[in-house]
Amino acid sequence: MIAELNALLWGKVLIFVLIPVGLWFTFRSRFVQFRHFGSMFAIFGEALKHNADHPSSFQALALSVAGRVGAGNIAGVAVAITLGGPGAIFWMWLVGLVGMATSFFECSLAQLFKRREPSGDFRGGPAFYIQHGLRKRLGPAAPVLAGVYSILLLVAFGFAFNVLQSYAVSTSMSGAFGFDPRVIGVVLAALVGLVIFGGVRRITRVVEIVVPVMALSYIGLVLFILATRIADVPGALGLIVESAFGFNEAVAGGIGAAMAQGIRRGLFSNEAGLGSAPNVAAVAYVAHPGQQGIVQAFSVFIDTLIICTCTASIILLSGVDLTDPNIDGVILTQTALAAHVGGWADEFVATALFLFVFSSIMYNYFLGENALDFFTRESKVAFTIFRIATLGFVLVGSNLDLSAAFGFADAAMGLLALVNLFALALLFPIGLRVMRDFDAQRKQGVKPVFDPEDYADLDIDESAWALEPEDAARLQQKRA
Repeated sequence: MIAELNALLWGKVLIFVLIPVGLWFTFRSRFVQFRHFGSMFAIFGEALKHNADHPSSFQALALSVAGRVGAGNIAGVAVAITLGGPGAIFWMWLVGLVGMATSFFECSLAQLFKRREPSGDFRGGPAFYIQHGLRKRLGPAAPVLAGVYSILLLVAFGFAFNVLQSYAVSTSMSGAFGFDPRVIGVVLAALVGLVIFGGVRRITRVVEIVVPVMALSYIGLVLFILATRIADVPGALGLIVESAFGFNEAVAGGIGAAMAQGIRRGLFSNEAGLGSAPNVAAVAYVAHPGQQGIVQAFSVFIDTLIICTCTASIILLSGVDLTDPNIDGVILTQTALAAHVGGWADEFVATALFLFVFSSIMYNYFLGENALDFFTRESKVAFTIFRIATLGFVLVGSNLDLSAAFGFADAAMGLLALVNLFALALLFPIGLRVMRDFDAQRKQGVKPVFDPEDYADLDIDESAWALEPEDAARLQQKRA
């Protein structure tokens, strides 16, 4: 049943929804992801700033990258190439590029409709912009649809993906170092527990350190490989393009398989349109929703256009036989890397995957907590139970062969995407309104600031838009 559902979702529905919606957002926004590409790099200046009351925009970026950059970037890319051929990478790139526009709007809307909790923290995401942004349009159906999304988010990220991430890393570490998978599960659960019991603020502080280290180390290794194999790079790029359009079908099933695997694994990796990243985007303090939209569009670029391309480069430049049925997933990446750097490749990939998975599980936990909060409003008892359950899922994943559960995760992810894309299509005029306000202020040469009075017709929580003194002063100037 799950296999048939996935065949319908990924073979027919999402292929004709995900990319067209992203292209529609791209054209209607006048290519927002490219117009603001240069300013995306300004986010690194946030690394030197810290807001004591709320996570910074950079910390929210680090947390979203922590979730996006995970097993999908090492195992998922290898699976896409194995099943869809090198051409799958081209479709992953396309999903990433148009997904940057989708991410801009979903994360801007998450900021626009965020809520201040009793603790003072911000909460937001698809469930919130569905409930508060579509209430007038959908009536009583809005909170019901928001609840459905929250349940799917809790099941997919809070449960399934944590189990799968643990399974992937325990298998890799066991093969590389010979460790008992149960020991790996205990160590991973202990490290995760130390972080998640400290809440979202401790999570953001940890990923702010872990994510740059793991990403830069991985990119550095790939740059070394590219430098030593520079003559072969044009051929590898040509193979990707040829295979994407069925001109070279020596591997996998041609253009259909390449599209299906590229889109599926691209969404699995960068999550643009899925609605997961907006939950993180909403927790940060920013002066304008569009600012966080740009930051999260950059997160998609880092994940798909940089990290996934790094893994694809390692595999395609290695000369490993992609048709070998005994080499797939993490094993393919490890084998390919060994062809470049020798015997320590297994250990490097396993260690990198451990860091990727460690950060991803923290991200998954936060998404599950956010989904739970939609129903419980920061219940300490509910959060404690969920934290214990999360550690249990990590232990279960390290002890069982749950590779078949990838099908269940794919189905849950596909349903999440459909619900979120439906909401985004209905809310797109509001998203354009936010973008145009952001663009107009930038055109005037000022740092954009959000004015709740301009959105009095919407269900905005004005208490969540109490600005810091510098931003409040600019707002006063804007109103004057």
